[in-house]
Amino acid sequence: MERRLRETLPRGQFERVELNHKKIMKAVRGKGNRTTEVRFRAALISNGISGWRLNFRALRGSPDIYFPLEKLAVFLDGCFWHGCEYCGHFPQKNREFWRAKIVRNRERDAHNSGLLRRQGISVLRFWEHDIRDSLEICVSKTKARLAERRKLAQRGQRG
Repeated sequence: MERRLRETLPRGQFERVELNHKKIMKAVRGKGNRTTEVRFRAALISNGISGWRLNFRALRGSPDIYFPLEKLAVFLDGCFWHGCEYCGHFPQKNREFWRAKIVRNRERDAHNSGLLRRQGISVLRFWEHDIRDSLEICVSKTKARLAERRKLAQRGQRG
């Protein structure tokens, strides 16, 4: 656990956690945002969009989808973990910890996006509910940004 999050807890640890709840939380294993990622990738493929890399760890924040030629990073943010104002929430148990954790995730997202932009990488972020409810719009935005980036790259090659 990060130092900043540990500082939000009394004496740096969870206290008064029911044994049953503790067992449940210990059993939870992260699976990433597979469903969201799979839907988005399938939509890219069905729209003939190629040239992307998955979970590109060489870049800050490990974009879920990265187009190296166009320098476009796409993040598919889970509503809970990234603090969506529309449908995210803070759990009732250990509320202060979760609030700090989710706020810290949002700060990290903003910081990483800024770093990538300063490196000349364009950044798109879609919420989990956007992929679920408006997949076509997300794909259209991605296509449009790719077209923009390709035009910029072509101008750069000519000049």
